[in-house]
Amino acid sequence: MCGCLGELFRHASSRRSALAAAAVGISLTQAAYAAVTEAEREAGETREALAAAAQGARTWLLFGGTAGGPSFWPNTDRMGVSSAVVVGDAAYIVDAGSGGIRRVAQGLEAMSTGPKLGNTQALRGVRAMFLTHMHSDHTVDLPALLLFGYYTGLDRPERGALQIYGPGPRGEMAPIFTPPGQVAKDVAAFSPGNPTPGTREMIELLLAAYATDINDRMRDNGKRPPEKLVQAHDIVLPKVDGFLSPNTTPSPVMEPFGVYEDDRVRVSAILGQHAPIFPAFAYRFDTDEGSVVFSGDTGPCDNIVRLAAGADVLVHEVIVTSYVDRAFPPGRDLVTDGLRAHLLSAHTSVEQVGEIAERAGVDTLVLNHFVPGNATADELLPAQRGFSGKLVIAEDLLAMKLR
Repeated sequence: MCGCLGELFRHASSRRSALAAAAVGISLTQAAYAAVTEAEREAGETREALAAAAQGARTWLLFGGTAGGPSFWPNTDRMGVSSAVVVGDAAYIVDAGSGGIRRVAQGLEAMSTGPKLGNTQALRGVRAMFLTHMHSDHTVDLPALLLFGYYTGLDRPERGALQIYGPGPRGEMAPIFTPPGQVAKDVAAFSPGNPTPGTREMIELLLAAYATDINDRMRDNGKRPPEKLVQAHDIVLPKVDGFLSPNTTPSPVMEPFGVYEDDRVRVSAILGQHAPIFPAFAYRFDTDEGSVVFSGDTGPCDNIVRLAAGADVLVHEVIVTSYVDRAFPPGRDLVTDGLRAHLLSAHTSVEQVGEIAERAGVDTLVLNHFVPGNATADELLPAQRGFSGKLVIAEDLLAMKLR
């Protein structure tokens, strides 16, 4: 499925890194560079040589951040989830978790064969971005992309604006979690005039919040207005039989539908199961060299299997069941009981994900969006159960060649 640049990096004491090396990718982290074997040092492998080798392959998967959840996880250097599909000199980003956009920029810069300009042009080749859903751990780095993009390659008159696609307005408030036998308590809506904005409105609101900064950049630095750098789009759901409302049927059985296409990729989407958040999309990228699917956040869902059928790689979120049990022991209150229920129903456990990949018939399953963000290799390895293909535990700044 994936080609190999060579066994560039080994971490003998880390099973997680061993699996990542088996993923036939290259790790772009400084720690990994320090850990290359003596033979590889003698062979003269350098950052520039690795970048040149990366450029020789047309389609790559780049993992910026791999941690899930709205938390600053202790005892880990994983950043929030953000990934990219790189096809030649074009790139397509999926999600914008905390610190993830910076990592994607670092990875793109490291893979480039052009002059190393301190990341100042790292995002020049990014054509489009896709948000899976509106939870903050997938969107919180958007301001960094929008504002730092002025100085990281998005201010590019010759290439046009970055296109951002994501969920539209939810349309109704999510239900209030109520344990069985209890009476629902009313919860006043925050921002009642616009409580569930979609992607387009969110981008507009974020830019408006930074008007002071943007006006200074335009007037003092000669930068173009932000609408020249970025254009946001709400994904319009097709008519789906059996769909009633976001609250009653958040993930109806459906067929994949087209979202974006250019001369490098065709992107299609489908609804996952991440209620009460709606919509929650999974995306499939089809290129001349193969196909990769990003599950987004989802519980076990037939729609994901349908979208991933026959793909080369399935990048799937995962949650560690034992972590949930430790985090929410018996004696829970209303809030903690609701959070525990959400974690177990709206995510896919490490014991379930292998079966999903097997049903989809993919060659490689890549674990991503770890909850907890500091999950260990031993906690994640059970994902191999029920899956006959290759298992990869993603790392921040792992680059994987497609096929």
